[in-house]
Amino acid sequence: MKLSKKERQARLQQTITETPFVTDDDLARRFQVSVQTIRLDRMELSIPELRERIKNVAEQTFEGEVRSLPIDEVIGEIIDIELDDNAISIFDVKQEHVFQRNQIMRGHHLFAQANSLAVAVINDELALTASAHILFSKPVQLGERVVAKARVSGRDDHRTTVVVKSYVEQILVFKGEFEMYRSTTQLKEEI
Repeated sequence: MKLSKKERQARLQQTITETPFVTDDDLARRFQVSVQTIRLDRMELSIPELRERIKNVAEQTFEGEVRSLPIDEVIGEIIDIELDDNAISIFDVKQEHVFQRNQIMRGHHLFAQANSLAVAVINDELALTASAHILFSKPVQLGERVVAKARVSGRDDHRTTVVVKSYVEQILVFKGEFEMYRSTTQLKEEI
């Protein structure tokens, strides 16, 4: 059943409010209209594009939580974080992130997303990468979304080990084990 423009826009606004990370492509499929129609609807409703929505949610949600670097210095967009435990970020691969001849993502962008997430998850004023063991397991293409998941796997006096696994549609594309230097020895108390 085809919705009227008014009904579609009302449902579009509700959908984006409930799931702010939904893409224009997903919305177009859901409402059985073109991506251009979704973009025009968003413009009329003053709803920003996905990247801006993610940034706004991250700034509102995590600004006070991330201590080791400013939220806008994280490569990718943090969508979940629990300091000294785990974090998740997403990175949409655009033209400026790929090699021109084959449209494959440049490795330093994939590494930067993982490394900055490993820094962000540390609950300290200063966190630096002391060492990293990394594995690129599958090329990432232009237009794909990389979901990086960081988990703290160990701690001692001034070091925290963070494992970051990056996925494209549940397929592992990168794994890194980062040994992070912390400036203080205060660790989150275990309960």
